[in-house]
Amino acid sequence: MAAVKTEAAGGGIVSDSAPVVEAFAEHLALERNLSAHTVRAYLGDVTSLLEHAGRMQLDHLDELDLRVLRSWLARLHTQGASRTTLARRASAARVFTAWAHRRGHLPADPGVSLTSPKAHRRLPEVLRPDEAATALDALTEDDSPAGLRDRAILELLYATGARVSKLCGLDIDDLDEGRHAVRVLGKGGKERVVPVGGPALDAVHAWLDGGRPRWVTSASGPALLLGARGGRLDPRTARRVVHARLSALPGMPDLGPHGLRHSAATHLLEGGADLRSVQELLGHATLATTQIYTHVSIERLRSTYERAHPRA
Repeated sequence: MAAVKTEAAGGGIVSDSAPVVEAFAEHLALERNLSAHTVRAYLGDVTSLLEHAGRMQLDHLDELDLRVLRSWLARLHTQGASRTTLARRASAARVFTAWAHRRGHLPADPGVSLTSPKAHRRLPEVLRPDEAATALDALTEDDSPAGLRDRAILELLYATGARVSKLCGLDIDDLDEGRHAVRVLGKGGKERVVPVGGPALDAVHAWLDGGRPRWVTSASGPALLLGARGGRLDPRTARRVVHARLSALPGMPDLGPHGLRHSAATHLLEGGADLRSVQELLGHATLATTQIYTHVSIERLRSTYERAHPRA
């Protein structure tokens, strides 16, 4: 792949391992069903590792060992890489070396012993429930096709906690009105059914009745949400819509689609939902990923306590 066609700085190991990296890319895309964006990120990290190995005068992939991995991370650190970047690159290296060892390209898996600094987990910024209500209610005043679509976007993002790319991938028949639910494809092509409340359904109906017919073209296909030219809504456009709609309201934080996802999860937990239900809603593979929202709720509680309690 193009990602492994590097300059001579990579040394012999880059050209020697090119077919292996090609096979690794196919493994990520076809066997693990990762998105093209994620595959590119993995290949970029692996290429960076191999170029560093080349600078250390390695000629063949089977010479890759823990010393090289640690040297690579140390070099990235000296170049100013953040803890988050180092953790991500170390994770990519471990995935690659484990796969290469299973396929017989490495005599042992050096990634097993590779440690990296844990990434700082920033608490996501979220709307307060009253802010979410204000933002969504404000959109009911715009009955243009763009206004109807934008209301459907924000209502669905907040109702389902879906990622924006998955929202844009929805087709009309993914909506199950009888069950008040929507079928969402998560990471790795895993399908889940997510409940949808009445306001979100009303917003979608308004869009389907009064907005979509005015934009639909032969290129629309079954897409639920459309761009102004009739094609399926692009995630970048959806992000711009969310930022623009929220920033247009006085005192509202500047959040994007992921902020609405975070808000949905936080408000569910604050309303009494159990952690595993929220995990299912968000499509998280592990409960540990969902637990960050418990920290958000605690921080919000602490902030309220400090403002309200006379002896805080």
